[in-house]
Amino acid sequence: MEKHSRHSRSQGSHHRHSHSTEKRPKHLAGKLLALLQLLLSAALIVVAWNSGMVPMKYMIVLIVVLLILFGLTFGLQYVKNKIFILGIVLSILISIGLAFGVVYLSKANQLLKDVGGATYKTDNMIVVVKKDDPAENLLDAQDYRFGFQTAADQDNNEKMKEDIQSAVGRELKVVEFDTVQDEAQGLLDGKIEAAVYNEAFAGIIEETIEDYADQVRVLYQYGIDTPIEQEETNIEEPFNVYISGIDVSGPITTNSRSDVNIIMTVNPNTKKILLTTTPRDYYVTIPNVSGEQRDKLTHAGIYGVDVSMATLENVYGIDLTYYARVNFTSLITIVDALGGVDVNSEYDFEAGGYQFHKGINTLNGEQALAFSRERYSFQAGDNQRGKNQEAVLTGILQKAMSPAVLTNANQIIASVSDSVETNMTQQDMAKFINMQLSDGASWTIESVAATGTGDTQACYSSGSQPLYVMWPDEAVVSSIKEKMNQVLSGQ
Repeated sequence: MEKHSRHSRSQGSHHRHSHSTEKRPKHLAGKLLALLQLLLSAALIVVAWNSGMVPMKYMIVLIVVLLILFGLTFGLQYVKNKIFILGIVLSILISIGLAFGVVYLSKANQLLKDVGGATYKTDNMIVVVKKDDPAENLLDAQDYRFGFQTAADQDNNEKMKEDIQSAVGRELKVVEFDTVQDEAQGLLDGKIEAAVYNEAFAGIIEETIEDYADQVRVLYQYGIDTPIEQEETNIEEPFNVYISGIDVSGPITTNSRSDVNIIMTVNPNTKKILLTTTPRDYYVTIPNVSGEQRDKLTHAGIYGVDVSMATLENVYGIDLTYYARVNFTSLITIVDALGGVDVNSEYDFEAGGYQFHKGINTLNGEQALAFSRERYSFQAGDNQRGKNQEAVLTGILQKAMSPAVLTNANQIIASVSDSVETNMTQQDMAKFINMQLSDGASWTIESVAATGTGDTQACYSSGSQPLYVMWPDEAVVSSIKEKMNQVLSGQ
């Protein structure tokens, strides 16, 4: 009997010891998971702090919540019954969430760095030959007659000439033309074998020579980077942003005509935004480029975004602090990433195979692009197109400033990095996001459009060839100036 009792006690002791050794590794694993959770919590706090996007009140809440969660999951590992398993499960779930948070915030921060802080513009200089020309490279073309235009862009022409001569190791046979259109026609007529010009002029050539692009090919290209002068900025004070809508297939830094020209006047204190669209054909002088001669506003973009800004500053008598260049075809991606936008139409009309009705339309990316490009359906033509582009931008801004945007944030981040460029720094953008998250106030967005009278005139960038232009309506321009100043002064 006594032996049996000792044997039972021995067995019980063995079971208890066995149970204890099984439990210890589980508790150790749980503690290690809780420590991993603590490390990920610290990483999230550091990334959020360094991004500058998260307001201080949210940072404090975040730190307190993460410390409480760590205390809970770590403390559960000291509970003797099986509740410690709950701590392990919680640690795993919280760690996964923290890892996603670190990756998401890091991506958002990287996007702001990639998109922002632009400090230079690129002129893509090209050598063009006929499509069936046998030359495969510059050396094959060393004996060719190279055409250059003398109307504009002489600095870049000279740099390109030096680059080509360096590549072929000899002086070029140069033939000069008064305009880039004459040069292009000279290539087609056999007066030269190669034409040299800034790719930004391609649109001007195609306005006057039908199917030109189908008759030639690019033999060689050379990018010339030029710094853009930066000025001191303060995102907390009222400011103006120039939004330039372009259609280019290459890098977004490349100079090109600007088809969409919108000034966004922003007062972060009164939460007011005024969108002003200026027609691409507005007939204006281009400061430090055209002298007293006038040109289309869209052609100012050929010489760089800074020149477009100077032209609009001249028109409205304002200071344009920031710019954002947007590849307008990327509208499709941006709108779809936002999950569609609500756009107000002033008319019933059809465009791109889509029907739009007067009032609010919920549009996807393809529909938004068709809506913003149409002009032939309207009596006001290009003026109405400008208003429709403002309506699409208003829809994008309203959606982007709403909490709903967070559900598609990763997709939006992936979609805009290659199609948007701005001189707004990462710090400026982060501070602006911080302000918006901090007060969560809704914005009032108003739109105005500059108008004018259509005409046919010679333009500086295209020589004597008459092109369609629009003379500014000075009374409308004066009224817009007043509205801009009211928003900036907080009236």
